[in-house]
Amino acid sequence: MIGWIVRILLVAGGAVAALFVAPDAANFDVVQGMVAVAIVAAVVVAVALFTRK
Repeated sequence: MIGWIVRILLVAGGAVAALFVAPDAANFDVVQGMVAVAIVAAVVVAVALFTRK
């Protein structure tokens, strides 16, 4: 189950990272991981703001 979530995050991160870095660049994996972490952070912030009373 966790593997699916990580795979979905990396696919989304790869799609966004491909807008800024060429997929065959040497540092694409690093940028993809950073974008995936940023997506996780954005989801956490959104959930925290929506559940705030």
